Amino acid sequence: MIHKKVGANLFAQNTLNMRINSHLQILSLFMLMLLAGCSGSVTEPVSYFAVETPRPFGYVIGDEIAQRIVIETRPGITLQTASLPARGQINRWLNLTQINVEQQGEQTVINLRYQIFYAPLEVKMLSLPGFTLQFAQGDNVLSKDVPDWSFTVAPLRELAVRKNEQHEYMRPDVRPPLLSDSAALMGLWSSCSVSVLLGTYLAYLYGYFPQSRRRVFKQALKQLAKLSEGDMAQALTIAHKAFNKLNRQPLFQHQLTDFYRQHSEYQRINKSLEWFFDYSYHYFFSGKQAVTPQHLEKIRELLEQCRKIERGAL
Repeated sequence: MIHKKVGANLFAQNTLNMRINSHLQILSLFMLMLLAGCSGSVTEPVSYFAVETPRPFGYVIGDEIAQRIVIETRPGITLQTASLPARGQINRWLNLTQINVEQQGEQTVINLRYQIFYAPLEVKMLSLPGFTLQFAQGDNVLSKDVPDWSFTVAPLRELAVRKNEQHEYMRPDVRPPLLSDSAALMGLWSSCSVSVLLGTYLAYLYGYFPQSRRRVFKQALKQLAKLSEGDMAQALTIAHKAFNKLNRQPLFQHQLTDFYRQHSEYQRINKSLEWFFDYSYHYFFSGKQAVTPQHLEKIRELLEQCRKIERGAL
């Protein structure tokens, strides 16, 4: 009996120890996972980092290469822009021509543009130099490396011109296609047509066309310019002929009302016309009308007003 009790106690003690060890293992595993999570949140300030580049081949002298760096950090961590490479010459064959930093939501995007000036004799592999970005978290400074990026650059043409049996191996450059000039020609013809129409209209207004009634008073003024007060009869006749030609029949003072119905623009100088016909009537039929230089000047002014009306300037 004593041996059986001792064995039972030993079995119970071993079972209890196994259960305790199992619980301790589970607790240890949980603590390790918790520590791993905490350590990752402390040591990983940059939650996302990507360097986006174009094709790594097919470049020649003078080409530009755009590089885009996308960064996402935890709150409270800021990029130190002083850690970015300086704009200008990087080395003897590479220039950094553009730097642009912009915030897109929670991500910081750095756009870099390089220009290469390497003239290789054959296809050669080159590299955009890497650099180290720095981030500030309070008084702490954190770093993230941007790796080098390799690409190939090729010569523009061969050093020597090779020939085959028929002709030169290197062919001349393809001639550029000619641009269509139909739109320009259409615009030119339209402009010329409009110019001709405007010129024709102005010539009509100024009375440059033969038999144009818009030259009636222009010709009368030209004839009147050669006369003096001693030629008053001729001056009055010239003026009457101009009015008759415009009216297409003899015009008398009592017909002015009908004349204005057809040529309403002349009604604005009605007083001058009334004076003219009254003066002409007394000059030719009473024989007692005085003749002075002022009378001739008034006739000239009347014809000048008529000239402005026929040109559309009054």
